Amino acid sequence: MALIVLDAGHGGANPGAVYNGRQEKDDVLALTLAIGEILELNGVDVYYTRTADVYESPYEKAQEGNRIGADYFISIHRNSSPYPNQYTGIESLVYNQYGEAARMAYNINAQLEAVGFENQGVKERPNLVVLNSTQMPSVLVEVGFINTDSDNLLFDEQFDEIASAIATGILQTLNTPAYY
Repeated sequence: MALIVLDAGHGGANPGAVYNGRQEKDDVLALTLAIGEILELNGVDVYYTRTADVYESPYEKAQEGNRIGADYFISIHRNSSPYPNQYTGIESLVYNQYGEAARMAYNINAQLEAVGFENQGVKERPNLVVLNSTQMPSVLVEVGFINTDSDNLLFDEQFDEIASAIATGILQTLNTPAYY
């Protein structure tokens, strides 16, 4: 079975986005561990960039994935906007719109949309280190806006379903042959 790197964004002194005392680093660590547990129950080998509140740079995380020869790299984040309650929904970021990373991103987004998030799509971000310094297909998932109350309510009330949705999107990609 595949070896997947699950990266909980930020950590340690880097809280990521913050809203009303809520810190991105805490939300994504809890979610990443829940996703990993589901993947492991389904026979996937999971490598976590962090399992505690510590910080490593995105470059260090990408190099870890390369060093262990991972098949995929998935980085979990929460989005933020300039003003509270300005935007809502999920999006996934990939190096480019073609290939396995984009296929996985679309699968993850479709599953998160089914949970109730607005689907903001899959977008190219070739300038992100965890997408351009990894040697395997890599996806950065923005799981709702941390400064949007409705996204936080969905995140909190549907936490298990969200973890399951992301894991299902990953498993769909692993278990379905690619067609090009």
